[in-house]
Amino acid sequence: MNFALFYHSLVSDWNHGNAHFLRGIVTQLLARGHRVSVYEPKDGWSLSRLLEEHGQGSLTRFRAAYPGLESIRYDLDSIDLAGTLQSADVVLVHEWNDPRLIQRLGEIRASTGRFRLFFHDTHHRVVTDPAQMDALNLGPYDGVLAYGRVLRELYCNSGRVRRAWIWHEAADTRVFRPIPTDAAAGDLVWVGNWGDEERTEELREFLIEPIRALGLKAAVYGVRYPAQAQRELAAAGIEYRGWLPNFDVPSVFARYRLTVHIPRRPYVKALPGIPTIRVFEALACGIPLVCSPWEDAEDLFRPGLDYLTATTGKEMRRLLQRLLNDPEQRRALAQHGLATIQARHTCAHRVDELFAILAETRID
Repeated sequence: MNFALFYHSLVSDWNHGNAHFLRGIVTQLLARGHRVSVYEPKDGWSLSRLLEEHGQGSLTRFRAAYPGLESIRYDLDSIDLAGTLQSADVVLVHEWNDPRLIQRLGEIRASTGRFRLFFHDTHHRVVTDPAQMDALNLGPYDGVLAYGRVLRELYCNSGRVRRAWIWHEAADTRVFRPIPTDAAAGDLVWVGNWGDEERTEELREFLIEPIRALGLKAAVYGVRYPAQAQRELAAAGIEYRGWLPNFDVPSVFARYRLTVHIPRRPYVKALPGIPTIRVFEALACGIPLVCSPWEDAEDLFRPGLDYLTATTGKEMRRLLQRLLNDPEQRRALAQHGLATIQARHTCAHRVDELFAILAETRID
């Protein structure tokens, strides 16, 4: 089959978590013999900032990590979308796209009926910015691929779309896997962005203060940390290391004894049950994981076996201390989490699910 994918970026993961999943899905489709063209705007926000901060060398490293992946950078004002999609069988359009692109692709689908067209939503804007989402005309789309049950229900109840399916994110296990190493770097590592005041207090309660109180050797990777945040990390004895290419995360995880997951507030309050891709990736790497409060409402994992949950900062300190003192529990937790990913949550599983959806929407 011929797939055309319109996403914010394939090559840049600077403050762009969806690139992680996209790379895994494209890799799987190519490995199964399908043709895949990924289109990203030439002046995309994430790529522009990556190049500003890290230069062309960051793209060289991406190509070395993913030698079979490439994207087509386009100008929305000049691209011939109808011609571009002449041979497409399936078109996926991510929600982080220019509304004009989303509109024009729907118009082409309505006028030609030539391909199947899906809107892929992996964000909380349906809840936090409903006016923006209401402005999108998704009527011509065959449906929405929503990365959680609650998001799918919001679409179905809104009448915006014909149909909607749950299509969770997952780990690209060709990249995210346990890496044996004897090179220990510290106790705890966290990989995540500060970002938009959506979890500032949570980071203080469940990350910074527990590390400070326990005197852990810890490091934080991510972007958009304001000066005040960096000062808070330093005061707690935490080393801030800035942007980390996502494909380097497994080797970093391998050098630490555990990690934590601290979801943004909208995923706890408005969209319960939707983990970010960081959960899938951490478990796939076989590193013990402790989470701040979130509800696994869709039974994706086995809380208490795959990961532990701390309901308060005090409990986070207690759990971290217990795990650091008990290598056998760390080993068991890592093994359980890895087994769950391998059984249910790889990008190969998600491509299987995508083809099941395509079978339901076959064009006669």
